[in-house]
Amino acid sequence: MTTSRPGGPDPRPGERGDLFDPDCPTRRLLDRVGTKWTSMVVKVLAREAPGELRFADLRRRVPGVSQKMLSVTLRSLVRDGLVARRVEPTVPPAVHYRLTELGLSLEEPLSALRVWAETHMSKIDRNNRLADESTVD
Repeated sequence: MTTSRPGGPDPRPGERGDLFDPDCPTRRLLDRVGTKWTSMVVKVLAREAPGELRFADLRRRVPGVSQKMLSVTLRSLVRDGLVARRVEPTVPPAVHYRLTELGLSLEEPLSALRVWAETHMSKIDRNNRLADESTVD
């Protein structure tokens, strides 16, 4: 496997990329879906799959998200093909969102990340408290 450090060996065909390379698929994916809002939207839509939710329902189910941030997040997910958007020609238009097959496939790795966080965040928080206490004079 290729190392993920600057100056590491060049990847051979079929090997994993270098996270320090801007073209690395993992790095590019994290740039797109590495936000808390993306993770929350995918989780909420996955619960509804194969159904869909209207914008207002999504906003109610994603605590703390602003209308603008939800709109930006959904636009990005639609552009990447992870979410499908359907507009009903009503007044005002009713806009519905659902995960695509590609978006549904993202739920499993995001779920694994949530499980990891639930298992380990208390240790990380403890380490931060200890570090903060050691810097206080």
